[in-house]
Amino acid sequence: MTSTIVVNTVSKSFGKKVVLNKVDLNVEPGQICGLIGPSGSGKTTLVKIIVGMDLPSKGNVHVLGTAVPNLHLLQKIGYMAQADALYNDLTGEENLAFFATLYKLKKDIKKKRIEYAANLVNLTSDLKKKVRDYSGGMKRRLSLAIALIQDPQVLILDEPTVGIDPELRQSIWAELRFLKDKGKTILITTHVMDEAEKCDRLAMVRDGEIITSGSPSELRTKYGITSLEEIFLKAGGEKE
Repeated sequence: MTSTIVVNTVSKSFGKKVVLNKVDLNVEPGQICGLIGPSGSGKTTLVKIIVGMDLPSKGNVHVLGTAVPNLHLLQKIGYMAQADALYNDLTGEENLAFFATLYKLKKDIKKKRIEYAANLVNLTSDLKKKVRDYSGGMKRRLSLAIALIQDPQVLILDEPTVGIDPELRQSIWAELRFLKDKGKTILITTHVMDEAEKCDRLAMVRDGEIITSGSPSELRTKYGITSLEEIFLKAGGEKE
């Protein structure tokens, strides 16, 4: 199994509501794959199933050749949820140190990783502040730093740049491309079309189904449209 992430005919229902319907998705090593779609399309549910936080009703998921959920696999996955899971009574640095300890990082490595992650998201000067005093954007940045803390092989980021200013968003994307070039695999959800441009591959999600997928250039050729937003609308319009 060469793909880093393999989602095989995954369906998920909550009661009678079908949230995901027979989703297939392969993400290759060293690739940034974007899940694109509006709120409520099923992106977050799919991400939670890939991480192992939720179980599919049908189908299965493998990450790095291992069936999900798997506790040991979590060491190799950096996950950033849509909702910030932070300890408000701790400082930014204490939050990073806590999560680094969960991954059993040695003291010298832990220090280096905290410095790297904080610097990447431009929080170095705010590390001594309590998280309760952080703005919404700062909390998002801290959540992203936590996702990177153990130098994971796979990054799964749910709307990572919401509430982050454009300049920092650009530097985060530059770092994501750098990590990708080092062979890391990145799955990212977004509804921002200019971020979709930065992905190697896109899977457009609507009503719990992947309505089309491919690289941005492949999708343009397939639909004869330059705008990804219009491709999404056209692909969605072709559904029965």
